[in-house]
Amino acid sequence: MTGSAWHGLAMNLGVTAATVLAVLLVTVAVAPPRGLHRIADVAWGIAFTAVAAVTCLLSAGRGNGTQRLLVTAITAVWGLRLAAHLAWRAHGGAEDPRYEQLLTKASGNRNLYALRTLYPLQAVLIWLVSLPVQAAQYARPPATHVTLLGLSLWAAGVTFEAVGDFQLARFKSDAANHGRILDHGLWAVTRHPNYFGDFLVWWGLYLTACGTWQTAALCLLSPLLMTFLLTRGCGKRRLEAHMAERPGYADYVALVSGFVPLPARQRKVTDADRSTRSSGESRGAEADLGSKRTSTAGSTGHGPVT
Repeated sequence: MTGSAWHGLAMNLGVTAATVLAVLLVTVAVAPPRGLHRIADVAWGIAFTAVAAVTCLLSAGRGNGTQRLLVTAITAVWGLRLAAHLAWRAHGGAEDPRYEQLLTKASGNRNLYALRTLYPLQAVLIWLVSLPVQAAQYARPPATHVTLLGLSLWAAGVTFEAVGDFQLARFKSDAANHGRILDHGLWAVTRHPNYFGDFLVWWGLYLTACGTWQTAALCLLSPLLMTFLLTRGCGKRRLEAHMAERPGYADYVALVSGFVPLPARQRKVTDADRSTRSSGESRGAEADLGSKRTSTAGSTGHGPVT
């Protein structure tokens, strides 16, 4: 990148910080009055899309035109699909249990607590994670094998996330599945296909910004931070802590990979299983995960149960 491009990127970072703040201010105007802070999840995808669009406008004449449009487009596809899905899922529903748990820490007004903690933190995270979306649009190098690898990871991630969300929504729409675990499709190889999809998306976007070693170094924080959030922060860890005591979920955890898709582990055969099988009262003690169903309580989280 040239000196002019770096100067442009520096200015861009300031403008996009204001853009993220504007999106969150709109969210603050909508969410607390309704008592539904889960609306902040919808704003997450919208804010990334806004950052990409603003950067595309500001980087005109500095970055590679094709790459600018491409990075903006793939960010918008991911962000708007996610926002639409979460808005549809939240429509008419109660507060997300994860936010309920977070707001129990409030010593006074819950909305004021959220305004002091939840929304400022989300703004900072969006701005930091979006670094590749911004830097990639100021880089002039033509597409390389690294860029193509990044696009492939992005495509795989969006597909994985969208298919996982579709399978879960279809499963929940059938009343016969109430209280049962979704253990087929992508949910048979990972307990969190949506989070794993996000993981691929952001490592893919990071690679599109690796045209120079300087931008690669600048943006490395983004996929590392997203990986932490998904696996140790507000994603997988918090959701599974919320669901840990639900009947049957421990069996699902024992059989299915927690993040990276892997073949389901075989369930150990116990003496009780052998006794049940010999009496003809079960479908088989060594049944694979796809044929095993376990009762569990409902969840409004982004997880594999209804």
